[in-house]
Amino acid sequence: MRGLKVLPSGRPGRGRLYVNGPDGRVVAWYDRQTNRISVLSEDQREPVLALLRPYLSGECTIGPPPVPTPAELRRLHLAPDRDLAPNRPGETLLGELAYGTPGGSRTRHRMRRQLLAFQRVGAELDVLEAEDWRVVHDVPLPGGLGLLDHLLIGPPGVFALRTVPGRRQRAQVGDLLLTVGRAAAGPDPRWIRRAAACASRALESPVTPALTLVDAARLEVAPTLRDVLVLQPPTLTPTLRAIPQTLKPPDVETLFTTARMATTWGRL
Repeated sequence: MRGLKVLPSGRPGRGRLYVNGPDGRVVAWYDRQTNRISVLSEDQREPVLALLRPYLSGECTIGPPPVPTPAELRRLHLAPDRDLAPNRPGETLLGELAYGTPGGSRTRHRMRRQLLAFQRVGAELDVLEAEDWRVVHDVPLPGGLGLLDHLLIGPPGVFALRTVPGRRQRAQVGDLLLTVGRAAAGPDPRWIRRAAACASRALESPVTPALTLVDAARLEVAPTLRDVLVLQPPTLTPTLRAIPQTLKPPDVETLFTTARMATTWGRL
């Protein structure tokens, strides 16, 4: 069948690979975890297998898909341009740096530093994805809030993460403000609370606000700050794993399907 193309779900090397037809509809998918190819129509079996062969790992099974869950049905009907799952960490910054953005060299330096922080956190979250966590980067929040850097969904629940470069300086996190070095304090704790509340409404599930400080020389957190999780690589993943579990794998997949749909955030 002509016009077939492969589109990834989630980070490269993880999750599923979807085969879409010329009209953008899914005709098959390859699940890396089960090493199975599900084909919706038997007459597409050979073209799909030929297209996916470079991505296969060892012997795999191929056949009709198992009975889909409601979450899978919604994902199958999700148009590629409305799917947020393939977003890379700092997707918007990558585009702005590649195609030019207003501002001088200082602005571009700040953007590159921010992008490196996003990518550092993204690499940490990739480790969790291998353990059945799910993550969506660059989530567009309504109401002028802008972009949520990372939305993480796993057995302990849902987390809204805002990433802040520590610039190898002392970082101080209070109830309302965050200060890095001698720079002016920013309202990051207040912003991430609002972002988490917005995500909670969209997903109809509790969302924990979290600040992630990257490469801070020293981190000081006010003892009164109890509703915002403060994380730091390389202890980010161990900290998240240690949180008590509240979600089962089907719940994680259902929330991930909802979170990756751009329409979820546009309807608020």
